Amino acid sequence: MAINSTISQFKTQLRRGGARPNLFEVDITSSTALNDIFWTGTDQDDFHFLCKATSMPTQTIGSVDVPFRGRILKVAGDRTFEPWSVTVINDESFDIRQTFEQWAELINGIEDGSGAVTPSEYMGSGTIRQLGRTDLGSREVGSTAEGVLYTYTVQDIWPSEIGSIDLSYESSDAIEEFTVTFQIQYFESIAKNQQQETENS
Repeated sequence: MAINSTISQFKTQLRRGGARPNLFEVDITSSTALNDIFWTGTDQDDFHFLCKATSMPTQTIGSVDVPFRGRILKVAGDRTFEPWSVTVINDESFDIRQTFEQWAELINGIEDGSGAVTPSEYMGSGTIRQLGRTDLGSREVGSTAEGVLYTYTVQDIWPSEIGSIDLSYESSDAIEEFTVTFQIQYFESIAKNQQQETENS
């Protein structure tokens, strides 16, 4: 069957104008053991606004090459998950950066190398919400329903790298920022219609 690829038909397929990469928010939740150092309340709201960049998590299914009479049969291997990163705007309180540094200290102390050994003591989770433009201005920060198109939750995360902050006399008209890279075990995803079905059940 022939497909008439006109601009009008393209417009029809581009539902709701397309998802926008600058409409998102990130949440990081600590384990119970991390509660003493992790932000709560206002600080969590600060992170919602000051996390300026991230990515939806990357997954890879490996390939196993099986030789057969001069040919290679590629069969599916194991699934792996790439590290996940966030970029944070640094305000003068340094609260968010300090939280990540304390998290890293809990894992491996700078002075003597001691730290938490039980994974549940130092792992947390992260949530990436893709937001839509509908009612964006009236949406409550951190809401899991209204205006959220798609949600990824990265599970059992811990910071493996807290990036540097570059300083220079030549830097003007700029605000500091830094990147934190997390190791993740796996992720879960949920679409808006699935979220609504869950809430209605």
